[in-house]
Amino acid sequence: MTRLLSAAAVLAMVTFSAGIAQAEDLVFTLKNNTKSTLTHFYTSPVGVDDWEGDVFGSQVLEPGETIELTIADGRTVCEYDMRMEFEGSATLDTTEDTQNLCEMGSYTIHE
Repeated sequence: MTRLLSAAAVLAMVTFSAGIAQAEDLVFTLKNNTKSTLTHFYTSPVGVDDWEGDVFGSQVLEPGETIELTIADGRTVCEYDMRMEFEGSATLDTTEDTQNLCEMGSYTIHE
């Protein structure tokens, strides 16, 4: 009977731990290595048709600046589409890219 209770307790702990580890925030560093101000930064998981909210809010990322970003959307995916909108640059007006954010610790935007 004691072994049965111990096995049940271990199973409960493993199940509880697995539930907690399912969704982790994605944290990465974004660097603006352009000559233009990055005004908006959107992300959405690959396969989602709409862009989610602007990660910056009212912030901007000036040329040469770096910011640490967290995507805390509760999902367990790694592949994200990214949309970057710049101020006053004809060549960079809007830039889009797709990356595996779980594998990268930083992302640098180049002209």
